[in-house]
Amino acid sequence: MFKTVLTLFRGSVAAAGEELEDRTALVILDQQMRDAAAAVDRSKRTLALAIASDQQEGRRLETTNARIADLEVRATAAIEGGREDLAREAAQAIANLEAERDAAMTARTLFASEITRLKRHVASAEARIAELDRGRRLARASEAVRSLRRSGIEAARPYESTLPEAEATLKRLRDRQIEAQAADEALIEIDAASGPLATAEKLAEQGFGPRMKSTADDVLARLKAKRPPAA
Repeated sequence: MFKTVLTLFRGSVAAAGEELEDRTALVILDQQMRDAAAAVDRSKRTLALAIASDQQEGRRLETTNARIADLEVRATAAIEGGREDLAREAAQAIANLEAERDAAMTARTLFASEITRLKRHVASAEARIAELDRGRRLARASEAVRSLRRSGIEAARPYESTLPEAEATLKRLRDRQIEAQAADEALIEIDAASGPLATAEKLAEQGFGPRMKSTADDVLARLKAKRPPAA
């Protein structure tokens, strides 16, 4: 029994850990990408330093070669002038410069190899970061849509039970409005049938006083009266 409880506890802890990791996955991803971007920036600085050092060695190599060429000319002139001592001194300086030249050439070879490697590393890392950034944007969009859907469902649930009630209330309101309108129309008809105007019309129809409405005979007589007399 104890083993079962322990296993259940470990499973619950693992499930809670996975749930926490899922909830914070975007936060973790953001920090991991920031760390990766910082590492790429350090690689870029290292690359820039390697390029600068290579250029410095290149300038040193050019200066050394120029000095070697100048001393060779001078040493040759000293030999031709019978100054073996000066020629030997120049030869020693040339030997030292050649050692420095060889060291500069070796350094440039190493820098060239390192620069090539760093360029490949930076290009690959930047491409992977760009791909991760696209994936992160998609993940954020998906998470936002899921959150909106979840919020919409949760927001709609409290009102699901009240929707039928609201529809019933609206129906009762419309029914009362229809009844009120019918009552108003009935009152208007009653007033029209029993009011003073209706009584006056009844009297006029019985010949008591002038008629209140024109008849076809009245219109016809009026039209005939407008006709010009016969010539």
